[in-house]
Parts: sequence; C-alpha cells; structure tokens
Amino acid sequence: MKQGREWLRLCVFPPPAVPEIHFLCIFCSEKPGQRPGLEPDSCSIPAGGVMIIQRVVLNSRPGINGVPSAENFRTEEATLPDKMSEGQVKVRTLYLSVDPYMRCRMNEDSGSDYILPWKLSEVASGGGIGIVEESKEACFSIGDFVTSFNWPWQTKAILDGKQIEKINPQLVDGHLSYFLGAAGLTGLTALLGIREKGHVTHGANQTMVVSGAAGACGSLAGQIGLLEGCSRVVGICGTNEKCSVLVSEMGFDAAINYKEEDVVQRLHVLCPDGVDVYFDNVGGDISDKVICQMNPNSHIILCGQISQYNKDVPYPPPLPPAIEEIRKARNITRERFLVLNYMHKYPASTVQLCQWIKEQKLKVRETIVKGLENIGGKTLLVHLYSTISKLWNVTFS
Repeated sequence: MKQGREWLRLCVFPPPAVPEIHFLCIFCSEKPGQRPGLEPDSCSIPAGGVMIIQRVVLNSRPGINGVPSAENFRTEEATLPDKMSEGQVKVRTLYLSVDPYMRCRMNEDSGSDYILPWKLSEVASGGGIGIVEESKEACFSIGDFVTSFNWPWQTKAILDGKQIEKINPQLVDGHLSYFLGAAGLTGLTALLGIREKGHVTHGANQTMVVSGAAGACGSLAGQIGLLEGCSRVVGICGTNEKCSVLVSEMGFDAAINYKEEDVVQRLHVLCPDGVDVYFDNVGGDISDKVICQMNPNSHIILCGQISQYNKDVPYPPPLPPAIEEIRKARNITRERFLVLNYMHKYPASTVQLCQWIKEQKLKVRETIVKGLENIGGKTLLVHLYSTISKLWNVTFS
C-alpha cells in the first residue's frame, strides 16, 4: 500500500493566548498586523444573508501512472449553511497544507485502508488551520485557532468539533503554520521515525543519510538525527540551491545533488565509514544506491517513496532482487513506519519539537503560496518536484 498520513483527535495544546500574528487578507482589505478573525468580515456575505464561499474540488483524475495537472482541479463558488447543529464550529481558513501523499488521494483507489480517495466534483481536503468564528461546541470559543487533518479546501467551513483541535501559537512563537509542519504531523513523523526505527545512540558515531532531504520531512529528519546523536548527516536532493540550504541553514554535514553528481562515488567520499541509518523518503534508484553503502545491522526508516507515487505499485515497493539480497545478507532492517501507530507518544514528542523550535535548534523553511485558486495542479506539481521544505497555501486571514 502507498504511504499516507492521517490526523486523529489529540488534546495536546492549552487554549491559545492572543499573539501578535501578521497575515494579509487577499479577498478583502485587512492589513498586516490585525489579528485574524477579530475584524469585521465583509467579503463573504453579500446582501440577502447567504454566505458565499470559494472551494477547490477534484475535477478529474490524472490516472494511476499519470502526473497531476492544473486541469485535475477547479475552483468554484458554493454556499455555506446559515444554521449549525450542536457540536459544530464555523471556521475561517488560514492555512492549507499540500503534501506528497495527496497524489494517492487523486486516484480512484488510494492504495491505503486509512486514507480515503478524493471524490470527483467534491471538495478536496488535507491538513489545515483556521480560526473559530462561531461555535456550538463548548470546547471552542470565537477567536480560537484550530487545526485538523481533514480540513476542506475552502475559504470557510462548518466542522464537527470532534474533528478539530485547539493550537497555541505561543508554543511556536506565533508561527501558526508550523503546526502543519515542524510542530505537527510532519515533525512527529521525522522524530518518531528516527526514535522508533533508526536506533540512533549518542556516542555511537553513526552516519545518517536522508533522501528527499530538502522536503518537509527530510529537512527536519536530518536536523533531528544530529540532535538525537548522529555524528554525521548527509542529505540527497535535486538542486545545488537545495544542497546549499541543507548545509548552510539546516546544519547537514554535506549534501549530494543526485541530478549532477555520481551518488555512489559521493557516498563513498562523504560516508567513509558507511551508512548506519537511512531515512528514506523517495525509494527507487536513489535508495538502491544508498542501501549498497549501508553497514551490517544498520537501519532503514521507511518514511515515504515519492519516486513511486505516480506508479501503480504496492507500498512499500519491493526492492530489486539484488538489493534485497544485500539487505538480507547485512541484516539491514526495512520496516514500514506509520506515525499513527505511536499516538501515545505525540504529547511528549510535540513538546520536544516546540522546544527545539523556540531554542532555534530546529530550523524551519516554508514555501508560501497565496490564494485558494493556486492550490490545485500547478501547486501540487511544484511541491512534489521543486520546492525546498514545506508548502502551504494561504487562503485568507
């Protein structure tokens, strides 16, 4: 089955305070410096009282082996019910997260039993953050910042209070979007993957290699590997710019541009003692080359297989016979990692991530795209193949 990620209900964060957060509304005339949600909203309710919203729906499927395109999505207007039931909350969308696993949701069958495919002509969804504008759920008040993994791609929504969680911006110095990345499920995946499957030990002189190292999870995994005790971390990515960012900003010891360099030769030079831990985000040929450099009794953290997401293959994809023989001969572990299996460790792990962020030990990079209309095919393509670190879509705030 292909890898996916899912957000389940978890009460971790205390009620939010009133931080000074800067947003820019692209649908009306709010200015940076206003706290989102506390100013009059004049851009969604025309005369007559019917609330008009914008949303993004799945227009067509790219095919199991196809590449997503802008034509696979369309932006349309819809109306929001003017009444809510008990337990529901009306929210205004601030951030939507675009992630590689969403490629699987564009298929008729997602290949997973815990990630549902998007339906044609229905609103897409994913990780999101918003602000409460009206509440019939006792746990939430107007002005609360909330998040959910099943946030609809629309400007406003009425959600079940059981599907959302409060977040406290002060835990990440006001960077709300971090709760969709470094302080959210992405950071938890990197941290718990390393702790549960990497077997990293302080003082053991271990070398870690990270593929997809400039992506959201990979860029965090390399930094966390060093914080957890690895003596050396090497990243693999696709441009010189990304290599530079990994070394100069993220603290990686070295980085390899697989499009321009001989990966095998560079691994020999940069990992003279072999590879002890491999954080695998991409699979395919890159992973085969890394596995050939791995030491006996080393460990593969099987996080994702991005190179295989446009192909109709099982998850995790089987290794080529020759590589599988090497893996077995060297007793290299390669077990599927699913962060949902470690929910009991979310609270302490989230506290650790937020602490590292506030102490600037964990550096975060984000790619921001403004406008709900830009979240479709082109944005997905850019995120999957060219951006550095996490991609967000800022709808309005």
